[in-house]
Amino acid sequence: MEPRSISRKDFIKNSSMLLAAGAGILKASESIAAEQPQFAAKSLTLKNVRLETGFEYDGEGNAVQTKTELFTIEVLDGKIKAILPNNTAAKAIDAKGLLLLPAFRDMHIHLDKTFYGLPWKAKSPKHKTVKDMIAYEQEIIPELLKTSVSRSEKLIELLQSHGTNYARSHVNIDPTSGLNSLKNLQKALENKKDSFQAELVAFPQHGIYYTKTEPLMKEAAQMDIDFIGGLDPTNIDGSIEKHMDFIVQLAVDHNKGIDIHLHESGESGLKTINYLIDKVNENPELKGKTFVSHSFALAQLDKAKTEEMAEKLANAKVGIASTIPFGGTIMPIPVLYKHGVDVVTGNDSIVDWWSTFGTGSVLQKANLAAQLYGYRTEFDLSRILKLATHNVLPLDDKGNQSWPKVGDKADMVLIDASCSAEAVSRVSPVKSLIHGGKVVY
Repeated sequence: MEPRSISRKDFIKNSSMLLAAGAGILKASESIAAEQPQFAAKSLTLKNVRLETGFEYDGEGNAVQTKTELFTIEVLDGKIKAILPNNTAAKAIDAKGLLLLPAFRDMHIHLDKTFYGLPWKAKSPKHKTVKDMIAYEQEIIPELLKTSVSRSEKLIELLQSHGTNYARSHVNIDPTSGLNSLKNLQKALENKKDSFQAELVAFPQHGIYYTKTEPLMKEAAQMDIDFIGGLDPTNIDGSIEKHMDFIVQLAVDHNKGIDIHLHESGESGLKTINYLIDKVNENPELKGKTFVSHSFALAQLDKAKTEEMAEKLANAKVGIASTIPFGGTIMPIPVLYKHGVDVVTGNDSIVDWWSTFGTGSVLQKANLAAQLYGYRTEFDLSRILKLATHNVLPLDDKGNQSWPKVGDKADMVLIDASCSAEAVSRVSPVKSLIHGGKVVY
Protein backbone atom coordinates (compact mmCIF):
# COMPACT_ATOMS: atom_id res chain seq x y z
CA MET A 1 0.00 0.00 0.00
CA GLU A 2 1.47 3.33 -1.02
CA PRO A 3 0.97 6.20 1.43
CA ARG A 4 -0.94 9.22 0.26
CA SER A 5 -1.10 12.54 1.97
CA ILE A 6 -3.97 13.84 4.09
CA SER A 7 -4.06 17.33 5.51
CA ARG A 8 -3.53 17.68 9.23
CA LYS A 9 -6.74 19.71 9.55
CA ASP A 10 -8.85 17.02 7.89
CA PHE A 11 -7.15 14.27 9.86
CA ILE A 12 -7.82 15.86 13.23
CA LYS A 13 -11.37 16.78 12.20
CA ASN A 14 -12.17 13.24 11.07
CA SER A 15 -10.56 11.69 14.14
CA SER A 16 -12.54 13.91 16.48
CA MET A 17 -15.77 12.99 14.75
CA LEU A 18 -15.00 9.29 15.09
CA LEU A 19 -14.09 9.62 18.74
CA ALA A 20 -17.38 11.35 19.44
CA ALA A 21 -19.38 8.89 17.39
CA GLY A 22 -17.68 5.86 18.89
CA ALA A 23 -18.20 6.77 22.50
CA GLY A 24 -20.96 4.84 24.17
CA ILE A 25 -22.37 3.09 21.10
CA LEU A 26 -22.00 -0.33 22.59
CA LYS A 27 -24.55 -1.63 25.07
CA ALA A 28 -24.79 -5.12 26.47
CA SER A 29 -28.46 -5.20 25.56
CA GLU A 30 -27.47 -4.90 21.89
CA SER A 31 -25.19 -7.94 21.95
CA ILE A 32 -26.06 -11.23 20.35
CA ALA A 33 -25.53 -12.97 23.68
CA ALA A 34 -28.22 -10.95 25.41
CA GLU A 35 -31.04 -12.01 23.13
CA GLN A 36 -30.25 -15.64 22.30
CA PRO A 37 -30.78 -18.95 24.12
CA GLN A 38 -27.90 -20.67 25.91
CA PHE A 39 -26.11 -23.60 24.29
CA ALA A 40 -23.83 -26.31 25.62
CA ALA A 41 -20.61 -24.76 26.89
CA LYS A 42 -18.39 -26.73 24.53
CA SER A 43 -20.44 -26.24 21.36
CA LEU A 44 -21.85 -23.30 19.48
CA THR A 45 -23.69 -22.97 16.19
CA LEU A 46 -24.20 -19.68 14.36
CA LYS A 47 -26.46 -19.17 11.37
CA ASN A 48 -26.80 -16.20 9.03
CA VAL A 49 -23.12 -15.39 9.52
CA ARG A 50 -21.67 -13.06 6.89
CA LEU A 51 -18.20 -14.08 5.64
CA GLU A 52 -16.03 -12.43 3.02
CA THR A 53 -15.52 -14.66 -0.03
CA GLY A 54 -13.49 -12.56 -2.46
CA PHE A 55 -13.04 -9.24 -4.24
CA GLU A 56 -14.85 -7.86 -7.25
CA TYR A 57 -12.48 -6.14 -9.70
CA ASP A 58 -12.86 -3.41 -12.29
CA GLY A 59 -11.50 -3.65 -15.81
CA GLU A 60 -8.06 -2.51 -14.63
CA GLY A 61 -7.74 -5.19 -11.97
CA ASN A 62 -8.53 -2.96 -9.00
CA ALA A 63 -10.56 -4.41 -6.14
CA VAL A 64 -13.67 -2.24 -5.97
CA GLN A 65 -15.98 -4.29 -3.76
CA THR A 66 -15.83 -7.19 -1.31
CA LYS A 67 -18.05 -10.19 -1.99
CA THR A 68 -19.77 -11.86 0.97
CA GLU A 69 -22.16 -14.73 1.58
CA LEU A 70 -24.13 -16.07 4.53
CA PHE A 71 -22.98 -19.30 6.20
CA THR A 72 -23.67 -21.53 9.17
CA ILE A 73 -20.68 -22.10 11.44
CA GLU A 74 -20.30 -24.89 13.97
CA VAL A 75 -17.89 -24.56 16.88
CA LEU A 76 -16.75 -27.38 19.16
CA ASP A 77 -14.27 -27.30 22.05
CA GLY A 78 -13.20 -23.77 21.26
CA LYS A 79 -12.39 -24.38 17.59
CA ILE A 80 -14.26 -24.06 14.34
CA LYS A 81 -15.63 -27.50 13.52
CA ALA A 82 -17.42 -26.76 10.23
CA ILE A 83 -18.26 -23.92 7.83
CA LEU A 84 -21.47 -24.91 6.06
CA PRO A 85 -23.97 -23.49 3.58
CA ASN A 86 -26.38 -21.30 5.46
CA ASN A 87 -29.18 -23.20 7.21
CA THR A 88 -31.79 -20.72 8.37
CA ALA A 89 -33.82 -23.50 9.97
CA ALA A 90 -30.99 -24.71 12.19
CA LYS A 91 -31.30 -24.52 15.95
CA ALA A 92 -28.58 -21.94 16.27
CA ILE A 93 -27.77 -18.43 17.37
CA ASP A 94 -28.97 -16.07 14.64
CA ALA A 95 -26.13 -13.76 13.63
CA LYS A 96 -28.65 -11.72 11.62
CA GLY A 97 -26.30 -11.14 8.72
CA LEU A 98 -23.60 -9.50 10.84
CA LEU A 99 -20.05 -9.70 9.54
CA LEU A 100 -17.73 -12.17 11.24
CA LEU A 101 -14.15 -10.96 11.75
CA PRO A 102 -11.20 -12.26 13.77
CA ALA A 103 -11.26 -11.06 17.37
CA PHE A 104 -9.13 -7.98 17.96
CA ARG A 105 -5.81 -7.79 19.81
CA ASP A 106 -4.55 -4.84 21.82
CA MET A 107 -0.79 -5.32 21.73
CA HIS A 108 0.32 -2.35 23.83
CA ILE A 109 -1.68 -1.44 26.90
CA HIS A 110 -1.24 -0.93 30.66
CA LEU A 111 -4.06 -2.88 32.28
CA ASP A 112 -2.62 -2.27 35.73
CA LYS A 113 -2.73 1.53 35.48
CA THR A 114 -6.04 3.26 34.95
CA PHE A 115 -8.49 5.71 36.48
CA TYR A 116 -11.23 3.88 34.56
CA GLY A 117 -14.02 3.16 37.02
CA LEU A 118 -13.09 6.17 39.16
CA PRO A 119 -14.34 9.77 38.87
CA TRP A 120 -13.02 11.74 35.87
CA LYS A 121 -9.62 13.34 36.35
CA ALA A 122 -7.64 15.10 33.62
CA LYS A 123 -3.86 15.06 33.36
CA SER A 124 -2.07 17.52 35.61
CA PRO A 125 -0.20 20.36 33.88
CA LYS A 126 2.60 20.00 36.46
CA HIS A 127 3.85 16.69 35.12
CA LYS A 128 5.65 17.31 31.82
CA THR A 129 8.56 14.86 31.72
CA VAL A 130 8.84 11.11 32.27
CA LYS A 131 10.75 11.78 35.48
CA ASP A 132 7.93 14.08 36.64
CA MET A 133 5.51 11.24 36.04
CA ILE A 134 7.71 8.77 37.91
CA ALA A 135 7.66 11.05 40.96
CA TYR A 136 3.87 11.36 40.68
CA GLU A 137 3.44 7.60 40.44
CA GLN A 138 5.48 7.18 43.60
CA GLU A 139 2.87 9.34 45.36
CA ILE A 140 -0.33 7.75 44.04
CA ILE A 141 0.46 4.06 43.48
CA PRO A 142 0.11 2.92 47.13
CA GLU A 143 -3.51 4.10 47.28
CA LEU A 144 -4.39 2.94 43.77
CA LEU A 145 -3.10 -0.57 44.45
CA LYS A 146 -5.98 -1.04 46.90
CA THR A 147 -8.50 -1.13 44.03
CA SER A 148 -6.34 -2.11 41.07
CA VAL A 149 -7.84 -5.61 40.68
CA SER A 150 -11.40 -4.35 40.16
CA ARG A 151 -10.28 -1.46 37.95
CA SER A 152 -8.24 -3.81 35.75
CA GLU A 153 -11.31 -6.02 35.39
CA LYS A 154 -13.44 -3.04 34.34
CA LEU A 155 -10.81 -2.06 31.79
CA ILE A 156 -10.77 -5.60 30.39
CA GLU A 157 -14.56 -5.41 30.05
CA LEU A 158 -14.20 -2.15 28.11
CA LEU A 159 -11.79 -3.85 25.70
CA GLN A 160 -14.18 -6.76 25.29
CA SER A 161 -17.03 -4.39 24.41
CA HIS A 162 -14.87 -3.23 21.50
CA GLY A 163 -14.15 -6.77 20.31
CA THR A 164 -10.76 -7.39 21.94
CA ASN A 165 -10.11 -10.73 23.61
CA TYR A 166 -6.31 -10.62 23.78
CA ALA A 167 -3.81 -8.05 25.02
CA ARG A 168 -0.15 -7.53 25.66
CA SER A 169 -0.07 -5.61 28.90
CA HIS A 170 2.91 -3.86 30.38
CA VAL A 171 2.82 -3.96 34.16
CA ASN A 172 4.78 -1.82 36.60
CA ILE A 173 7.76 -3.37 38.33
CA ASP A 174 9.16 -0.64 40.58
CA PRO A 175 10.22 -0.06 44.20
CA THR A 176 6.95 1.72 45.03
CA SER A 177 4.60 -1.09 43.98
CA GLY A 178 7.14 -3.90 44.34
CA LEU A 179 5.58 -6.93 42.66
CA ASN A 180 2.05 -6.00 43.75
CA SER A 181 0.98 -4.41 40.46
CA LEU A 182 1.91 -7.67 38.75
CA LYS A 183 0.23 -9.85 41.37
CA ASN A 184 -2.97 -7.79 41.31
CA LEU A 185 -3.15 -7.86 37.52
CA GLN A 186 -2.63 -11.60 37.58
CA LYS A 187 -5.60 -11.86 39.96
CA ALA A 188 -7.76 -9.84 37.58
CA LEU A 189 -6.70 -11.98 34.62
CA GLU A 190 -7.41 -15.14 36.59
CA ASN A 191 -10.92 -13.83 37.26
CA LYS A 192 -11.33 -13.22 33.51
CA LYS A 193 -9.52 -16.33 32.28
CA ASP A 194 -12.60 -17.80 30.58
CA SER A 195 -13.22 -14.70 28.47
CA PHE A 196 -9.90 -12.92 27.99
CA GLN A 197 -6.22 -13.70 27.51
CA ALA A 198 -3.12 -11.58 28.02
CA GLU A 199 0.64 -11.76 27.76
CA LEU A 200 2.55 -9.68 30.31
CA VAL A 201 5.59 -7.43 30.09
CA ALA A 202 7.59 -6.78 33.26
CA PHE A 203 7.99 -3.04 32.81
CA PRO A 204 10.51 -1.00 34.87
CA GLN A 205 8.46 2.21 34.65
CA HIS A 206 10.76 3.97 37.13
CA GLY A 207 13.96 2.90 35.40
CA ILE A 208 16.20 -0.02 36.24
CA TYR A 209 18.95 2.01 37.92
CA TYR A 210 17.25 5.42 38.32
CA THR A 211 15.37 3.65 41.09
CA LYS A 212 16.72 0.37 42.40
CA THR A 213 14.57 -1.95 40.32
CA GLU A 214 16.96 -4.62 39.03
CA PRO A 215 16.36 -7.05 41.96
CA LEU A 216 12.60 -6.79 41.40
CA MET A 217 13.00 -7.35 37.66
CA LYS A 218 14.97 -10.53 38.41
CA GLU A 219 12.15 -11.73 40.66
CA ALA A 220 9.49 -10.84 38.10
CA ALA A 221 11.37 -12.76 35.39
CA GLN A 222 10.82 -15.93 37.40
CA MET A 223 7.08 -15.32 37.62
CA ASP A 224 4.37 -15.86 35.02
CA ILE A 225 5.38 -13.12 32.57
CA ASP A 226 6.22 -13.26 28.88
CA PHE A 227 8.41 -10.24 28.10
CA ILE A 228 11.12 -8.16 29.73
CA GLY A 229 10.51 -4.44 29.35
CA GLY A 230 12.69 -1.36 29.45
CA LEU A 231 12.41 2.43 29.43
CA ASP A 232 14.40 5.17 27.67
CA PRO A 233 17.86 3.97 28.73
CA THR A 234 19.70 7.23 28.05
CA ASN A 235 17.21 9.69 29.51
CA ILE A 236 16.26 7.64 32.56
CA ASP A 237 19.26 5.45 33.42
CA GLY A 238 21.99 7.42 31.65
CA SER A 239 23.42 4.49 29.70
CA ILE A 240 22.28 2.47 26.72
CA GLU A 241 24.71 -0.41 27.28
CA LYS A 242 24.11 -1.05 30.99
CA HIS A 243 20.32 -0.81 30.70
CA MET A 244 20.00 -2.87 27.51
CA ASP A 245 22.55 -5.51 28.51
CA PHE A 246 20.58 -6.18 31.68
CA ILE A 247 17.31 -6.55 29.75
CA VAL A 248 18.75 -8.79 27.06
CA GLN A 249 20.54 -11.07 29.53
CA LEU A 250 17.44 -11.37 31.71
CA ALA A 251 15.35 -12.31 28.68
CA VAL A 252 17.88 -14.87 27.46
CA ASP A 253 18.37 -16.41 30.92
CA HIS A 254 14.63 -16.86 31.46
CA ASN A 255 13.47 -17.56 27.91
CA LYS A 256 11.38 -14.39 27.68
CA GLY A 257 10.72 -11.94 24.89
CA ILE A 258 11.63 -8.25 24.98
CA ASP A 259 9.37 -5.22 24.58
CA ILE A 260 10.93 -1.88 25.55
CA HIS A 261 9.39 1.58 25.75
CA LEU A 262 11.54 3.93 23.69
CA HIS A 263 10.22 7.48 23.57
CA GLU A 264 13.69 8.92 22.94
CA SER A 265 14.09 10.47 19.53
CA GLY A 266 17.22 11.64 17.76
CA GLU A 267 20.62 10.06 18.14
CA SER A 268 20.07 8.31 21.48
CA GLY A 269 16.86 6.68 20.27
CA LEU A 270 18.45 5.47 17.05
CA LYS A 271 21.50 4.16 18.90
CA THR A 272 19.25 2.19 21.25
CA ILE A 273 17.37 0.58 18.36
CA ASN A 274 20.61 -0.36 16.62
CA TYR A 275 22.09 -1.68 19.86
CA LEU A 276 19.03 -3.89 20.41
CA ILE A 277 19.14 -5.16 16.82
CA ASP A 278 22.79 -6.14 17.29
CA LYS A 279 21.99 -7.94 20.55
CA VAL A 280 19.14 -9.86 18.92
CA ASN A 281 21.42 -10.93 16.08
CA GLU A 282 23.91 -12.14 18.70
CA ASN A 283 21.11 -14.05 20.47
CA PRO A 284 18.94 -15.43 17.64
CA GLU A 285 16.55 -17.04 20.13
CA LEU A 286 15.21 -13.49 20.60
CA LYS A 287 14.23 -13.12 16.94
CA GLY A 288 10.50 -12.89 16.44
CA LYS A 289 9.85 -12.09 20.09
CA THR A 290 11.54 -8.70 20.45
CA PHE A 291 9.69 -5.39 20.05
CA VAL A 292 10.36 -1.69 20.39
CA SER A 293 7.31 0.20 21.60
CA HIS A 294 6.80 3.77 20.34
CA SER A 295 10.25 4.00 18.72
CA PHE A 296 9.77 7.68 17.87
CA ALA A 297 13.34 7.94 16.55
CA LEU A 298 12.15 6.21 13.37
CA ALA A 299 9.79 9.11 12.65
CA GLN A 300 12.64 11.58 12.20
CA LEU A 301 14.71 9.83 9.54
CA ASP A 302 15.01 10.71 5.89
CA LYS A 303 13.63 8.31 3.28
CA ALA A 304 16.87 6.42 2.66
CA LYS A 305 17.63 5.97 6.36
CA THR A 306 14.05 4.87 7.03
CA GLU A 307 14.32 2.16 4.38
CA GLU A 308 17.66 1.04 5.82
CA MET A 309 16.32 0.81 9.39
CA ALA A 310 13.18 -1.01 8.27
CA GLU A 311 15.31 -3.59 6.49
CA LYS A 312 17.52 -4.06 9.56
CA LEU A 313 14.50 -4.52 11.81
CA ALA A 314 12.96 -7.03 9.42
CA ASN A 315 16.16 -9.05 9.08
CA ALA A 316 16.51 -9.27 12.86
CA LYS A 317 12.77 -9.98 13.22
CA VAL A 318 12.42 -7.09 15.65
CA GLY A 319 8.86 -5.73 15.69
CA ILE A 320 7.47 -2.25 16.34
CA ALA A 321 4.54 -1.55 18.67
CA SER A 322 2.95 1.79 17.77
CA THR A 323 -0.10 3.61 19.07
CA ILE A 324 -0.41 5.41 15.69
CA PRO A 325 0.59 8.84 16.99
CA PHE A 326 -0.29 11.97 15.09
CA GLY A 327 0.76 15.58 15.45
CA GLY A 328 4.49 16.10 14.98
CA THR A 329 5.38 12.41 15.11
CA ILE A 330 4.31 10.38 12.10
CA MET A 331 5.63 6.83 12.25
CA PRO A 332 6.79 5.25 8.94
CA ILE A 333 4.42 2.31 9.22
CA PRO A 334 3.90 1.84 5.46
CA VAL A 335 7.68 1.48 5.02
CA LEU A 336 7.89 -0.96 7.93
CA TYR A 337 5.13 -3.07 6.39
CA LYS A 338 6.83 -2.96 2.99
CA HIS A 339 9.96 -4.55 4.46
CA GLY A 340 8.03 -7.16 6.45
CA VAL A 341 8.45 -5.70 9.94
CA ASP A 342 5.91 -7.03 12.43
CA VAL A 343 3.86 -3.95 13.37
CA VAL A 344 1.38 -4.13 16.25
CA THR A 345 -0.80 -1.49 17.85
CA GLY A 346 -2.63 -0.81 21.08
CA ASN A 347 -4.42 1.81 23.15
CA ASP A 348 -1.51 2.27 25.57
CA SER A 349 -2.95 4.37 28.42
CA ILE A 350 -6.70 4.50 28.88
CA VAL A 351 -7.96 7.26 31.16
CA ASP A 352 -4.96 7.33 33.47
CA TRP A 353 -2.47 9.85 34.81
CA TRP A 354 -0.36 9.62 31.63
CA SER A 355 -3.19 10.27 29.19
CA THR A 356 -6.92 10.90 29.38
CA PHE A 357 -7.45 9.49 25.88
CA GLY A 358 -7.97 5.92 24.71
CA THR A 359 -11.36 4.46 23.88
CA GLY A 360 -10.43 0.78 24.16
CA SER A 361 -10.94 0.19 20.43
CA VAL A 362 -8.06 -1.09 18.31
CA LEU A 363 -10.39 -1.02 15.31
CA GLN A 364 -10.29 2.73 15.78
CA LYS A 365 -6.48 2.53 15.63
CA ALA A 366 -6.78 0.86 12.23
CA ASN A 367 -9.11 3.68 11.19
CA LEU A 368 -6.64 6.33 12.36
CA ALA A 369 -3.87 4.63 10.38
CA ALA A 370 -6.10 4.59 7.31
CA GLN A 371 -6.69 8.32 7.63
CA LEU A 372 -3.09 9.14 8.43
CA TYR A 373 -1.55 7.18 5.56
CA GLY A 374 -4.29 7.73 3.00
CA TYR A 375 -5.75 4.22 2.79
CA ARG A 376 -9.11 4.87 1.13
CA THR A 377 -9.71 2.15 -1.45
CA GLU A 378 -11.59 -1.08 -0.82
CA PHE A 379 -8.35 -3.04 -0.99
CA ASP A 380 -6.24 -0.75 1.21
CA LEU A 381 -8.92 -0.40 3.88
CA SER A 382 -9.35 -4.17 4.01
CA ARG A 383 -5.59 -4.65 4.43
CA ILE A 384 -5.10 -2.24 7.32
CA LEU A 385 -7.59 -4.27 9.39
CA LYS A 386 -4.50 -6.36 10.22
CA LEU A 387 -3.49 -3.69 12.76
CA ALA A 388 -6.55 -4.62 14.84
CA THR A 389 -6.24 -8.41 14.39
CA HIS A 390 -2.43 -8.76 14.40
CA ASN A 391 -2.16 -9.87 10.78
CA VAL A 392 -5.19 -12.17 10.55
CA LEU A 393 -7.37 -11.18 7.57
CA PRO A 394 -10.48 -12.81 6.05
CA LEU A 395 -9.04 -12.47 2.51
CA ASP A 396 -5.44 -12.62 1.35
CA ASP A 397 -4.02 -10.02 -1.02
CA LYS A 398 -5.27 -11.99 -4.03
CA GLY A 399 -8.82 -12.19 -2.68
CA ASN A 400 -8.65 -15.82 -1.58
CA GLN A 401 -10.51 -16.69 1.60
CA SER A 402 -7.91 -17.19 4.33
CA TRP A 403 -10.02 -16.92 7.51
CA PRO A 404 -11.89 -18.61 9.06
CA LYS A 405 -10.78 -22.17 8.39
CA VAL A 406 -11.86 -25.42 10.01
CA GLY A 407 -9.58 -25.96 13.00
CA ASP A 408 -9.03 -22.26 13.70
CA LYS A 409 -9.51 -21.11 17.27
CA ALA A 410 -12.99 -19.65 17.61
CA ASP A 411 -11.94 -16.12 18.63
CA MET A 412 -14.32 -13.94 16.62
CA VAL A 413 -16.37 -10.76 16.58
CA LEU A 414 -19.74 -10.09 15.00
CA ILE A 415 -19.76 -6.54 13.70
CA ASP A 416 -22.38 -4.37 12.05
CA ALA A 417 -20.64 -3.89 8.71
CA SER A 418 -20.88 -5.28 5.19
CA CYS A 419 -17.12 -5.97 4.89
CA SER A 420 -13.72 -5.31 6.46
CA ALA A 421 -13.22 -2.09 4.50
CA GLU A 422 -16.45 -0.63 5.84
CA ALA A 423 -15.66 -1.82 9.37
CA VAL A 424 -12.35 0.08 9.31
CA SER A 425 -13.70 3.17 7.56
CA ARG A 426 -16.70 3.60 9.86
CA VAL A 427 -15.33 2.01 13.05
CA SER A 428 -18.44 -0.13 12.89
CA PRO A 429 -20.01 -1.21 16.20
CA VAL A 430 -19.11 -4.58 17.64
CA LYS A 431 -22.26 -6.53 18.51
CA SER A 432 -20.75 -9.66 20.00
CA LEU A 433 -17.39 -11.14 21.03
CA ILE A 434 -16.72 -14.88 20.98
CA HIS A 435 -13.68 -16.11 22.91
CA GLY A 436 -12.62 -19.72 22.62
CA GLY A 437 -16.03 -20.64 21.26
CA LYS A 438 -17.96 -18.89 24.05
CA VAL A 439 -20.10 -15.79 23.63
CA VAL A 440 -18.58 -13.46 26.22
CA TYR A 441 -20.09 -10.16 25.05
